[in-house]
Amino acid sequence: MRLPLRFVWIVVVVFMALGAGRAFAVDLGEPAIGDPAAPVTIIEYASLTCPHCAAFHTKTLPELKKRYIDTGKVRLLLRDFPLDETALKAAVIAHCAGPERQPKFVEVFFAQQQSWARASDPLQALKQLARLGGLGAEQIDACLADKSLEDAVLQARLDGEKKYDIRSTPSFIIGGKTYAGDQSVDEFAQLIDPLLPK
Repeated sequence: MRLPLRFVWIVVVVFMALGAGRAFAVDLGEPAIGDPAAPVTIIEYASLTCPHCAAFHTKTLPELKKRYIDTGKVRLLLRDFPLDETALKAAVIAHCAGPERQPKFVEVFFAQQQSWARASDPLQALKQLARLGGLGAEQIDACLADKSLEDAVLQARLDGEKKYDIRSTPSFIIGGKTYAGDQSVDEFAQLIDPLLPK
């Protein structure tokens, strides 16, 4: 999915206001799926409102998990690249759950994307999902009001643009190279297999 020009400018203005190179107080951790000792690491940059990202998580990832992640061959790192304000709020709420539970929140948000992203009030729909996931209403509101957490999510996006030239979602870093768009499991296999120990 291409980036809405309005949101790109919002991110640029926020970044300029914050000051380039500023270290944020909030550490988002490294939300991941799979064995930290896996020989291959895939970094995924995704936006929680991106339908192509949802397709990867609901259709491609289950088979990728079965073949590569659950077998200890691959570790998937989840990184934020919000394309709009709703995706930014969703990312913040997912991080409120903590680094261990964040991947499960991401999974649920993608699985339910059609219902909350198209709701008349997407934020209220997200809050309801988060409450079902065990977050209290006050905790959710406190997280959404935490500008340092929001800044850290935006910084993750800016880091992806700068370091890996991310321009669309989903994008994957495999073996140091950037691949844009959802790939089939067989296409992922062609990228992963040469990197595995013989």
